[in-house]
Amino acid sequence: MNITSQMVKDLRDKTGAGMMDCKKALSENAGDMEKAIDFLRQKGLAVAAKRAGRATSEGVIETYIHAGGKLGVMVELNCETDFVAKTDDFREFARDVAMHVAAANPVSLSREDVPADLVERERQIYAQQALDSGKPANIVEKMVVGKIDRYLSEICLLEQQFVKNPEKSIQDMLTELIGKMGENVSIRRFVRFQVGV
Repeated sequence: MNITSQMVKDLRDKTGAGMMDCKKALSENAGDMEKAIDFLRQKGLAVAAKRAGRATSEGVIETYIHAGGKLGVMVELNCETDFVAKTDDFREFARDVAMHVAAANPVSLSREDVPADLVERERQIYAQQALDSGKPANIVEKMVVGKIDRYLSEICLLEQQFVKNPEKSIQDMLTELIGKMGENVSIRRFVRFQVGV
């Protein structure tokens, strides 16, 4: 199939990937736009995995203050070079994460950061609910494991569904950004302030 420059432009507009990457993706997928998008996403995952161990000592601190000034968020987003930290895509992602934290109020960045006592408290509540509903002990444990897994995915920033696009998690968006930027990017930390809480 003949890959036209318009097809390459359309794919680039949809994904933000480089022109040569878009052309290669279309060529390898016989001009199928959806398959080419999937190809580029998979390539982004591979790039992200390859770059994961690299140090991220540059970056930005982005803030979001909700209307009325009663809710504010600060997010530290790191990357490898100052050049990437100054790009519009990087800064926009940092702003989106700060806005998401304001809206979704995550407890921690990842599962490893969730306080053990919080998880244990939830585990006991779920176990008691299952026992009170008359479920047998072997079923109770499976129910508790499933509920804890769902609970952690709701309170960990990287696993939360992005408020502006619930089709993607914050981790999915971060992986796409790594693929687009060509270097490791990490959300280092965040803090959320709310008046009266």
